[in-house]
Amino acid sequence: MTKILILYYSRNGNTANMAQNIARGVESVKGAEAMLRTVPEVSTVCEKVADNIPESGAPYATMQELEHCDGLALGSPTHFGNMAAPLKHFIDGSTGLWLSGALSGKPAGVFTSSGSMHGGQETTLLSMMLPLMHHGMIVMSLPCNEIALRETVSGGTPYGPSHRSETDSELTEHEKRLCWVLGQRLAKAAIALKGVDL
Repeated sequence: MTKILILYYSRNGNTANMAQNIARGVESVKGAEAMLRTVPEVSTVCEKVADNIPESGAPYATMQELEHCDGLALGSPTHFGNMAAPLKHFIDGSTGLWLSGALSGKPAGVFTSSGSMHGGQETTLLSMMLPLMHHGMIVMSLPCNEIALRETVSGGTPYGPSHRSETDSELTEHEKRLCWVLGQRLAKAAIALKGVDL
């Protein structure tokens, strides 16, 4: 099976909901499997020591899962136009994978959720793309011919799916569709690229 790691941090459940819709898109592709994973909180004083398995939701990601995935969807709520600290903390720990080139040539995409219309969704998506590019990953966007991208009046950008939870935490049909499209595109690209030396 081609494994797509959907790695995210979610404080209020909105980013987790997006991750689940991306997983549906991944698993709509024959031969692809979605792996939903999250990261633990970090403390402002020192690193928290979290149990290996959270009380609810997706399991915590490991560097080994990141290393061996065939594709990656990276998601975070928007925190002042940037990815959340717990996700950045995890990504900052991936230097060993960067040195070995373990992620080079694999497809990746990004997604985000914010509490307001002008909350910095696009800069957050771009902030998550930067480490992926340093790893040599192939960053995937949402295609311009995707109708939901042109019709959405809430979340959705060419850089990746977004969700605006200002008034309602439920994803709109357009937002769900864009998450599904990203998942499907990542799965198809990962299958096509698997075993290809770039």
